[in-house]
Amino acid sequence: MMGICHSRKDCRNPPCPEKQTGKSQQYHSSIPGNKAEEKESEIHMEPNYGASETDVFYKFVILHANTDILEALRFKDMLQDTFHIQPGIIFAELPAGQSIMKTLEDAVNSSAWTIILLTENFVRERWCEFQFHATLINSINKLHKYNSVIPLRPGKNYLPREKTPFILKLINALEETNPTFAQHVEKTFQESQYQKQFAIWKDEKAALNLNGQN
Repeated sequence: MMGICHSRKDCRNPPCPEKQTGKSQQYHSSIPGNKAEEKESEIHMEPNYGASETDVFYKFVILHANTDILEALRFKDMLQDTFHIQPGIIFAELPAGQSIMKTLEDAVNSSAWTIILLTENFVRERWCEFQFHATLINSINKLHKYNSVIPLRPGKNYLPREKTPFILKLINALEETNPTFAQHVEKTFQESQYQKQFAIWKDEKAALNLNGQN
């Protein structure tokens, strides 16, 4: 994934379209690791049948490697529950049914910030490379998306700076091991910036709906 580097087969029980409510929906995924983690992991989520994902403007979407779904979920819950930055979603939770490139485009356009989970797994999956390039290009082409791409290094299995793609080195990353991590998170996700992007997104949706009726 910049965000997820995965095929739609990886989320074998994809979530029903819904508004996210902090806890995610239910699906299964095989995550390699220790013996416990090698078993198929079941992540319990609370389905909320309602508007489609494209009717929700998220504060953030986390792009991640296919093997980092659990880690992405951990950060999603941390940002929502600890820092009250919500709603958020990870790439694996986005509904299937359209091309993965269209899903990526919708994920970036329907969120204020795009978080790239930088792990060792991230550079092993080719789809991730496309994801971060596409996301960065989008942030350059759209003025209101400037500074909306946030690299994030987790506490474990993080991608060292020397292995990080050059273009991502140019962006200040959030690092979980940094003693000032909490302060950096609060400084990065400003409500005023979210409201600005939310207003633009609503105007774009209204324009599309109007054109569709004509």
